Amino acid sequence: MSLLARPSVAALAATTMQRLTGFASRRPSGPGSDAASHARFPEFPRTVRTLTIPTSVAPARATVYLPPATAPAPPVHVNFHGGGYVMSLTELDDPLCRFLAAEAGVVVVNVDYVVAPQHRFPAPPRQAYEVVRWVAEQAAEQGWDGTRLTVGGQSAGGGLAAAVARQALAEGGPAIALQVLHYPPLDLATDLADKPATVARPVLRPWMADVFNSAYVPDPKNRTDPLLSPAHPSDAADLTGIAPALVITAEFDLLRAEGERYASRLGAVGALAEYHEVAGVDHGYDGKDDAKAREVYALIARHVRAVRGQGA
Repeated sequence: MSLLARPSVAALAATTMQRLTGFASRRPSGPGSDAASHARFPEFPRTVRTLTIPTSVAPARATVYLPPATAPAPPVHVNFHGGGYVMSLTELDDPLCRFLAAEAGVVVVNVDYVVAPQHRFPAPPRQAYEVVRWVAEQAAEQGWDGTRLTVGGQSAGGGLAAAVARQALAEGGPAIALQVLHYPPLDLATDLADKPATVARPVLRPWMADVFNSAYVPDPKNRTDPLLSPAHPSDAADLTGIAPALVITAEFDLLRAEGERYASRLGAVGALAEYHEVAGVDHGYDGKDDAKAREVYALIARHVRAVRGQGA
């Protein structure tokens, strides 16, 4: 075990990373700042309001992105950001949220969920599920259509979206029309060092997994939980009836194989809307490559937009 994989050390490293990313986000400009995220894709306006969603874990703050002038009660998409389950990078997804609100014509609820080590597993996926359930149940009051509900996320957020869909299957709702899993971690039980690399220096490094996984799930024996590792061979449950998924992976990402594996598993029960591998890029590519981001966000928007024709 590396030093960073020790839970106490991982927790210290994670809280240090939280402070550093928080400082970077507040800078007036530059990579990683909220201002830089808001400046991307300027053709898509930022029309938002904030709300706080009650859950049994803790209140969840959310930013609600409103679509342009549209029919009453548009569909709603719940988004979960990335950050290794330890960093609150909500504003990093601002370009995606604006893109989907405009191009898919949906309300986007961008969730600032709890993170580790302050809130370890299973708190984040439980809170995420309760947020989605609240979004469905409070639809009439909030002005969106909870019967046309989609969920999604990037990286760790994709893992949470998958966990939300799994809990909805187990608990009988809410009905989710689509889960969007964008380069998600779906096998925390396998060490990152044991996942095949196709480039010399992949974006994700073993030390990152040591910090993220040990801060989030200190006991490795718990990492086979289906809400963490649905792509691990230990999870053989029948997923018939789970929400259909758009699974997107990056060619050079160390997480690509588990995304592809989970897509195949979903396809076997008729729950795969599409599997798409983004060529020539690595994990988190859309934060830097505007052209690739537009291409993939448009793909996501097409799938989310298709839900507009569904309803109770």
